[in-house]
This record gives sequence, C-alpha cells and structure tokens, in this order.
Amino acid sequence: MDQPNIKERIILGIDPGTAVMGYGLILEKGSKMELISMGVVKMDKIDDHMLKLQRIFEKTVGLIDNYKPDCLAIEAPFYGKNIQVMLKLGRAQGVCMAAALSRNVSITEYSPRKIKQSITGNGNATKEQVAAMLQTLLKFTETPDFLDATDGLSVAVCHSFQKITVARGGKVTGKKSHSGWAAFVKDNADRVKTGTK
Repeated sequence: MDQPNIKERIILGIDPGTAVMGYGLILEKGSKMELISMGVVKMDKIDDHMLKLQRIFEKTVGLIDNYKPDCLAIEAPFYGKNIQVMLKLGRAQGVCMAAALSRNVSITEYSPRKIKQSITGNGNATKEQVAAMLQTLLKFTETPDFLDATDGLSVAVCHSFQKITVARGGKVTGKKSHSGWAAFVKDNADRVKTGTK
C-alpha cells in the first residue's frame, strides 16, 4: 500500500544581531521536524557597521543558496531603551529580510516572547531553557558554542509549530508572510516612502 505524500519544507530561522547572528535550519515532514544545521555568524571583530550589514546579507544569501529553504522565520527586534541598539538591530533584521526577498523566500516574523512561549510554554523562559527544550525536541546532544545558534533554531521551530496549530484549526498570531518586494510593498503602502520629494 502506498504511503500518502508527506509534504516537506525547509525552514530557516534567524535571530538577527550585529555582534552575533544565530541561525538554524529544520526539515519539516508533516508534523515531524529534523535538525539540518545551526550556527552563528560572528561579527564582533568587524568595526564598521556597514561591513557588518554586508556580512549579514552575504551569509543569509549563502544559507539560502546552500540549503534552499522554503521560508524564513525571523525574530523581531525587542523593544529596548537604547535607541542606537534598536536601530542597529532593526537594520540587521532588514538586511536578512532583503536577502530572503532577493531570493523570493517568504518571511514571517515573531516576537521573542511568542518564540519562547511556543517552545517552552513560558514567554519569559531563559535562553538556556529554550536550548534545553530544543535538544529534547530535535534530539541533538551537542551544546552550541553560543546560545544565539539555538535562538535562531527556536525561530524556525516556532514557525513550524504555527503550521501545526493551523492544521488543527487553531489561529496563528505571527505576522503575515511576503513572497517578494512587490507583495511586501502592496501590504505596507503606508510604511514605504517613494523617491519623490
């Protein structure tokens, strides 16, 4: 008897940062997940902020070209008091999104609280608690050098959980995905400035 076709997709999760960017890739087969890869991109030795953004863009494009993910799940910058830090994080996130859009990869963003909630059941969980739960879920034993790697992985797993929730009739609270610049601009006309003065 033939097995029914199980739909597969590869999800790239990114935790953007200007010192360390964490990423994780999972293969989703129906309601099952497998770890493909996770890691970090270190930029602490790069002094120029624009060169950091270039490295983020190039590394994100490289991950997309290498693993051919079906979608990108990205952590939205958290709200902080330091405006300069927020601005730099927003730029890092934007560069990751631009890299995905340049390859026509759809994007969904999630708040840090939403990610922690979906992985551990606690929106205030520590990075260590999230990492421990991911080790249990995806059955890996090695501990990454940086918790930023498991942070990136947690975004991918969170995105997978949203699909499972929808399949069971639940409601997703993540933000809308976009498949390219045109779709993003159409849905965000009030946020996009034209070149005219």
